[in-house]
Amino acid sequence: MILGGDIGGTKTNLAAFEREGRKLRKLHERKFPSREVESFEKMLRAFVAELGSGAKCEAACFGVAGPVIGSRVQPTNLSWLVDAAVAGAVLGTGRVRLMNDMEATFAGIDALEPEEVVVLQSGRPAPQATQALVAAGTGLGESFRVWDGKGYRVVPTEGGHSDFAPRTGEEIELLRFLKKEQTWVDVESIVSGRGFHKIHRFLGPGVDHPDFHGEHEDPAVEITRRALDGACAICVAAVDLWVRLYGAEAGNMAFKTLARGGVFVAGGIAPKILPKITGGAFVEAFLQKAELVDLLAAMPIMVALNGETPLLGAAAGAAALLESR
Repeated sequence: MILGGDIGGTKTNLAAFEREGRKLRKLHERKFPSREVESFEKMLRAFVAELGSGAKCEAACFGVAGPVIGSRVQPTNLSWLVDAAVAGAVLGTGRVRLMNDMEATFAGIDALEPEEVVVLQSGRPAPQATQALVAAGTGLGESFRVWDGKGYRVVPTEGGHSDFAPRTGEEIELLRFLKKEQTWVDVESIVSGRGFHKIHRFLGPGVDHPDFHGEHEDPAVEITRRALDGACAICVAAVDLWVRLYGAEAGNMAFKTLARGGVFVAGGIAPKILPKITGGAFVEAFLQKAELVDLLAAMPIMVALNGETPLLGAAAGAAALLESR
């Protein structure tokens, strides 16, 4: 048995898998609300208890939303630490690996079935060329991978924390609006789940909905729902602007990495608002650059629909630990 984990700011998915040849079969899965968990160790022990006393873990891998420093990760949007040594002690194995969540996502993308991917732009992919990844969810993950002669090597980044770069008069006013509330405006503070409410307040001051309030309410859920069914004009405008900003940032990432092998869009948000993502605004903003538009037009853009892509990638990482022994 091997264990894979996808640790994010909103939720953590843990799953036990059994290897069947080159395939992995899921045995047990549990989703934890990350911010309600006291520590990584307690969460892991609770999961192990569910597996039963006869379960033996041979290897484990965790994709974590944060920079991996040595054998530890301080998740970007959580107060507790993820430590490989702690995981090894709980699981009773010395084969534990931590990887950035974007590295896990890349690995998971390779395991997706064709029907789990939507093509936004076919392009003309160059073989063995650099590929980029953007993933908006609780935060904004960005990464890329390069061909090293034998296979792809992932380069994690913290590019989501780069400065927000407005392109239009409206976006400049959005930046001014946000600067009144926060000293630092990075792209993640807008192109993420929490960005929907900020954009909504900017476009519709005083426009409110009951589900915006309450300890466990998430305005993003209500805004995107009302945008998709057309129930609120401000919600429609907020989601449309959010999609354009996402497409523009994906284009920035494609330029910075020269992603002639393609750009992948992952994370939990895109599949939930897929009609907006596929509606044309994302690709239009992706291409809306002053120079080298033909270069961007040749880059394939693909959306990963499987919400467990990082979990699948982490499980693949655990399986690789056994293959390398």
